[in-house]
Amino acid sequence: MENLPGPLRAVALELSKLPGLGPKSALRIALTMLKMPKEKVSGIGKSIIDLRESLCICEECASITESCPCRICSDPGRERDKLCLVSEWDSLLAIEEMGLYRGYYLVLGGLLSPLDGVSPQHLEFNKLEDRLAKGQVTELILALGATVEAEATASYVKNMVQNRFSQISLSRFAQGIPIGTEVKHTDKETLRQALEYRQKL
Repeated sequence: MENLPGPLRAVALELSKLPGLGPKSALRIALTMLKMPKEKVSGIGKSIIDLRESLCICEECASITESCPCRICSDPGRERDKLCLVSEWDSLLAIEEMGLYRGYYLVLGGLLSPLDGVSPQHLEFNKLEDRLAKGQVTELILALGATVEAEATASYVKNMVQNRFSQISLSRFAQGIPIGTEVKHTDKETLRQALEYRQKL
């Protein structure tokens, strides 16, 4: 990027700091913005500034919100004894869209991944402990997914709950064979989880 004009290089370098964007993708976006009408680019810049100034992280559940506490945490009609633990805010949105769950949430901010340098200190485990210590939660629901990182995070949470909050029941989203899939076409890890978390009929 050394040979690029200064302003173009500056924008490309800033964009390349975003997750999932390498130098080539960042440069492509910067060049696209350079070709756009000035008003449109100004609109993008303003929306980014508004995003940063208008949104905050909820102090109770760590989700994204326009006011603190967020709409869900300030809703007295929800079930205070249930807390659903999700890795990211978009998981919370997906569960909310179903309209079936009426408890509260806590957003961890990611999953444990030692290879990527994500340790317990990088996630909202302190917030989770504080929430559980208040004594209102009787069921902690893990909605973390079925990846290796999700399993490691679930194991960490399970140990924490068993050691410090043994009165709280721990549950997780059912995992296993998706509807419409034959056993013979299912990978080994999915089969293992389907067997491990089998349900009584």
